[in-house]
Amino acid sequence: MDKVTSLQYPHRLNIGQPVTRREAVLKVTGGARYAADHHPDGMLHAVIAASSIARGRVKHLDVAAASAHPGVIGVMTPANAPKLAQHPDEKDNPFAFKLDLLQDDHVRYANQPIAVVIAETLEAATEGAFLLAPRYESDVARMEFDAGEPFTVNVVGAAHPANESKGDVEAAYLSAAIRVEADYGTPAQYHNAIEPHAIVAQWHGDELTVDTPSQAMGLARVRIARLLGIDVKSVRVRSPYLGGGFGAKAMISGPQILGIMAARFAGRPVKLVLRRDQLFGPVGHRAPTRQTLRLGARMDGTLTAIAHHCRTASSTFDDFFEPSGVVSRTLYASEAISTTHDAVRLDIGTPIFMRAPGEASGSFALECAIDEMAHACGMDPLEFRLKNYAEVEPISGKPFSSKALRECYSQGAARFGWASRPRLPRQMIDASGLLVGWGMGTATFPANMFAAEACVGLHEDGKATVACGAHDMGQGAWTALAQIAADSLGLDLGQVELRIGTSDLPDAGIAGGSAGTATAGMAIHNAGKNVIAQLVDIATNDERSPLFRAGNDGVIARNGSLLRRDDESRGEKYTAILTRAGRAAIEGKGNAARDPLTQGNYAAHAHGAVFAEVKVDPDLGQIRVCRLVGAFAAGRIINPRLTRSQYFGGMIWGVSFALQEHAMIDPRSGRPMNANLAEYLVPVNADVPSIEAILVEEDDPRVNALGIKGVGEIGITGTAGAVANAIWHATGIRVREAPITLDKLLMP
Repeated sequence: MDKVTSLQYPHRLNIGQPVTRREAVLKVTGGARYAADHHPDGMLHAVIAASSIARGRVKHLDVAAASAHPGVIGVMTPANAPKLAQHPDEKDNPFAFKLDLLQDDHVRYANQPIAVVIAETLEAATEGAFLLAPRYESDVARMEFDAGEPFTVNVVGAAHPANESKGDVEAAYLSAAIRVEADYGTPAQYHNAIEPHAIVAQWHGDELTVDTPSQAMGLARVRIARLLGIDVKSVRVRSPYLGGGFGAKAMISGPQILGIMAARFAGRPVKLVLRRDQLFGPVGHRAPTRQTLRLGARMDGTLTAIAHHCRTASSTFDDFFEPSGVVSRTLYASEAISTTHDAVRLDIGTPIFMRAPGEASGSFALECAIDEMAHACGMDPLEFRLKNYAEVEPISGKPFSSKALRECYSQGAARFGWASRPRLPRQMIDASGLLVGWGMGTATFPANMFAAEACVGLHEDGKATVACGAHDMGQGAWTALAQIAADSLGLDLGQVELRIGTSDLPDAGIAGGSAGTATAGMAIHNAGKNVIAQLVDIATNDERSPLFRAGNDGVIARNGSLLRRDDESRGEKYTAILTRAGRAAIEGKGNAARDPLTQGNYAAHAHGAVFAEVKVDPDLGQIRVCRLVGAFAAGRIINPRLTRSQYFGGMIWGVSFALQEHAMIDPRSGRPMNANLAEYLVPVNADVPSIEAILVEEDDPRVNALGIKGVGEIGITGTAGAVANAIWHATGIRVREAPITLDKLLMP
């Protein structure tokens, strides 16, 4: 950190303030335009015809019947689809997935696109797709998870080694005084953001403009250009607002590319929006897992062995493996730890990243196993976790960049009233005869950061413009990034105009991995710092300025002015400095990247603790989560209001994970049987309990200059396990498979 940075912000006026979302009025009044809200002149509608089998080939499509339907102007099939410059199965970066783009007649999973009908109206396109009446040569679908032949994998998630260990786990486990071994299961889950994948594509010669929801416009732009064989500079992606993403919009999907191909095929702008049921297959999901935990401990409760094995599923044609075992590498101290993964291949669409990929499914199993071991040792679950608190990252041995998990445990437990919890299950009953249980889970998520760029302009009227191709998928980037920009420039928030959401702005990397604010925010911070450094240089070298010869370390930037540190009554406005210098504006550029020293020498994670209360009907098995208290430490909090919103969303999803959410797949056809929001259950208002999120103070000067860790995913990681543990505490029945439904309590 240079001298200007260390001196210019003694009093932050914007960071840390609970500012209301800047785009809130636009959203509630309909002024915020999402991808499908665009209607360029001459626009056509495209509808995907999706496969109803999971494996085989398309033998026949009645293209003539579809083409003859009034309003249909074309049918795109493998026979006439535009050929691509890059094969859609070619992967040239870790975030690219193989796509189904009508390049042949093979079917690899149910709901795979097999044709696109283009028409003047949505109704005509929909009816045309129905008239295609496909016939298939069908092979037996491979859908049974437990019948699949497992194989070893080398990499899980984005880039985690599949297997990592320390010590002799087998010897430590076998010699342990107390041992727990259990199998846990998590189902396939689908992102189901309220805004479906959609695209409006317009060609102007070889120039392409697309309106489409994206969590990574830079990556999308490159993928589009390579597939279509055009210059990346000819592609413009616009995505100022997303109606949820959760990882499904981090990579451009096949249906989005098909919309672009349809626009080229028809020679007119085209809109393609997936139906809700079409989101089950071609745009990713969270893979199912089968996890085995073996824990060994001494009589005093000290863990001596942690063995975490995860079996997951991927498609038959691509590689993404849910990294569930990775969470056991970072949380609890033990002399010996082993984390391993293998997989089976099924006739499904390829799984991808989904909120807290690996950590969500892995922490469900780990936190339940830790609870079981605490009970076996005769210890309170919180006492047991504190007994095995990791002072350094357990496998790597790296010190943490910061870790306030003890404070999370303490503050969360105090607020929840954990001290009065009876240790044995089935001890609490409310006045109406319902069984009451309390459970807890530890939350964790890595503090990620990607490369990004930003540009900041300070103008002679004292206002600033900030340009950064960042993404707002509901987490509040429009507001938080403006707060960072304002403080970096020493300005009031109202003096900052933020420009995000288009790919022709400086690339802001990925809004994923809970890294969006740290990534784009650091680029903006550094760009603002560069502007102030230039302004200080002008003023301190100008004899007419009261700041003359003050030097960088003698100047403070605050409230639109530069002030002398030794005498704050001496200073001048930015506007005066620029006017005297004859400058209409100063432009600064900034980059973001993780400090290699920090990345190599420290383990960076956010942490938390979630406490849950449930009530269970002893006769009917009905479960109600009544209360959640989460305490989280995630470095510097840019906006407490937005942060609590993220924690609430994560904890609600944790309730969904524990009690409701799962995809039901027909094992014969491979088709999802609950591909709608009526039967794919997620919490509604009536399901949401009393929720409290405690923001535990944590200072982390190592993770990045702003000390930001990220909050988007950590809330789900402790919650599902906490709910499951509370159900055991209420009933004495240990259910090891999510979701925990009443039949599993009535027939354990």
